[in-house]
Amino acid sequence: MTAIRRLAPLLFLLVSCRAAGAQPTAASAWDGWQFLQGKWVGEGASEPGEGSGYFSFARDLQNKAWVRRNHSEYPATKDRAKFVHEDLMVVYFDEGAGKTRAFYYDTEAHVINYTADFSSDGNRLTFLSDALAGAPRYRLIYLRGNPGHMTVTLEVAQPEKPDEFQKIVEGRVRKLASR
Repeated sequence: MTAIRRLAPLLFLLVSCRAAGAQPTAASAWDGWQFLQGKWVGEGASEPGEGSGYFSFARDLQNKAWVRRNHSEYPATKDRAKFVHEDLMVVYFDEGAGKTRAFYYDTEAHVINYTADFSSDGNRLTFLSDALAGAPRYRLIYLRGNPGHMTVTLEVAQPEKPDEFQKIVEGRVRKLASR
């Protein structure tokens, strides 16, 4: 019994150290996401012309996932008709891999699987698509600005240069007040 009493503090220390260095759990994976919750609106600019839209982030599935819904409108230009883009992204924590992942689908039939990571200061959230042979690679970045403001950037890298990203669209957004 005395041996167990002597070992108890050591076992407690070992368990505590292991827990401190453990991978994030599904619950702790969402700690940095809270500022995203709600509806965001703004104006954007891209090569083809100006656009406008909104998106929302909401916790779902008993706090096991986040869902982002996006709606963007682009006016007609001399080269193309007006178009509307909508997409849905489900963000989840992959406990086996210890990573936050996302599944994206849009009205143009794009299917993209992402890994999501925050910068060490928590101000930059980057979704980086999986590298697939012969397919472009995408990077979606949310950069926090003043409270209730962000810059959102979408970049693409061509299949032959999967780590050389070029900006497709960028815009500033602001969070709408909750009702």
